[in-house]
Amino acid sequence: MHDTAFMTTSESGRGTPPTATGELAAMMDDAALIGDRLEQENVDVAPEPGEEPGFDWWIIGIAGLVVAATVAWGLAGPESFASFGAGALTFIMDNLGWAFVISGTIFVAFMIIVAASRFGGITLGGDEEEPEFRTVSWIAMMFAAGMGIGLMFYGATEPLTFYREGVPAHQPNEVGAALASTLFHWTLHPWSIYAIVGLAIAYSTFRLGRRQLISSAFVPLLGEKGARGPVGRLVDILAIIATIFGTATSLGVGALQIRAGLSASGLIDAPGTWTIVGIIAVLTLAFVLSAVSGVGKGIQYLSNANMLIAAALAIFVFILGPTVSVLNLLPTALSSYFSQFFEMAGRTAMSADGTAGEWLSTWTIFYWAWWISWSPFVGMFLARISRGRTIREFTIGVLVVPSLVSLVWFAIFGGTAITFEQNGTSIWGDGSAEAQLFNLLHQLPGGTIAGLFAMFLLGTFFITSADSASTVMGTLSQGGRSDATPWVSAMWGLMTAAVGMVMLTSSEDSLGNLQAITIAAASPFLLVILALMAALWKDLSHDPLYLDHRSQREFSARLARERRLHAEHRRTEERRAQRAERVKRSAKRNKSQPMK
Repeated sequence: MHDTAFMTTSESGRGTPPTATGELAAMMDDAALIGDRLEQENVDVAPEPGEEPGFDWWIIGIAGLVVAATVAWGLAGPESFASFGAGALTFIMDNLGWAFVISGTIFVAFMIIVAASRFGGITLGGDEEEPEFRTVSWIAMMFAAGMGIGLMFYGATEPLTFYREGVPAHQPNEVGAALASTLFHWTLHPWSIYAIVGLAIAYSTFRLGRRQLISSAFVPLLGEKGARGPVGRLVDILAIIATIFGTATSLGVGALQIRAGLSASGLIDAPGTWTIVGIIAVLTLAFVLSAVSGVGKGIQYLSNANMLIAAALAIFVFILGPTVSVLNLLPTALSSYFSQFFEMAGRTAMSADGTAGEWLSTWTIFYWAWWISWSPFVGMFLARISRGRTIREFTIGVLVVPSLVSLVWFAIFGGTAITFEQNGTSIWGDGSAEAQLFNLLHQLPGGTIAGLFAMFLLGTFFITSADSASTVMGTLSQGGRSDATPWVSAMWGLMTAAVGMVMLTSSEDSLGNLQAITIAAASPFLLVILALMAALWKDLSHDPLYLDHRSQREFSARLARERRLHAEHRRTEERRAQRAERVKRSAKRNKSQPMK
């Protein structure tokens, strides 16, 4: 006996969708065919690009022209160049500061949602592909390329500045607020920016086999033709320009701090502009030579060395500094960060009775712009070293691990600086941010030698970052070619050095000029990252693995419903049979009874 709930399409009439049980039966009949298809599908899920791209002279020409014009302007009219940077900063703060603030938290929320969703199990490559690098090397490379030189520069000075001067809506001498604002700038928010760009490129390249370009990740929005056309080229041009200015800022920050270290150690008396020129020349030569060795050799070995030296420096300060105070600051910093998270995330120019604007431009918005300007090359570099990892593993590695390292780093260096301030042995000096790390080290036994190691580490951190940046810019200007022509990478490296030189020498306030120009250069790329989120979500929504999961849920729900209906049907039939049996027995008894 058949119930209509269990009929196949042919049984129930034309147009009725097949049942889950019918589909399952059909699949069992075609098991051999399905096995052949699965084997074929798993052979090459993410094929390598079939073409070997050449030079994209439109990208090289336009981006090179913009950079050359910037350098020429800075050399010919340093005052007007510096004035433009200050004016651009004022305009962005007055009109777009809110966009930076809101976008930063949107980026964090987006990455958490992607990792926690069904997308998290998707592999950045073939379904069975293994990671290319060991986890330790992977973490070392992404951390050193991401923000190593910034931690060296701001590790002591930022928490100390916030402690001495306070942050918006908080008074000076609030340890928790000082460390919370520092961690806000250096943990989840910057790494979420990097993660979005890196994930989009890694998925597009290693999962779908597209060209290794930021523009290729926009295929879901622009189509293949649009991504290869003028709009796609504009995206890659903006990425190169943002990368050059972001890396130049890192070069400037590192050069300023190395100069301060040379002065503090007594190696050079009163170092001036020519010292900066010499430092930039040496660092530029070093990272251009390093870039030739490639990701698998030079950057991997140098990143591992950086991590060892940085760990040794942090342990040195932790053991010889105020150890107990640092340990006490770890839970204080972490709890303050989470308790004040939404206050910090919502801090705009109108906060603190409308007085927070200048503070934000110097700190939060500068950082957001700096991270955005680094995101093209850090993102692409993260993509290149993350092949074979799942999206969830990628997100946890990129967001959580560097954030924990930053927590420990700022607790050690910032906590030591704050403790010295409380004990009357301040490292503040004349307020020069670049000298305060060395002021801290020189208060410890063997601090002069540690200062020399710190200068060396500053140089190697920058070489690692600039190596990655120049290689990535070579890739962007050669149609996604993974092994970019060395002279192209070297050209972008030299241009970066020239921009850094101009940014440092065009104004007496070198650090302020670096911040202003960086914010102006990075602003257009903010829109690119926001659009990149939409493109990535659309791509992931059509991934075969995700579609399989969704289909499985739908099929399971249909099968469960049919199973329930089948059980109800069986129970109904059993009750009918029982009633019929009772009627039959009753009739039999009535028939057997004698008539009265």
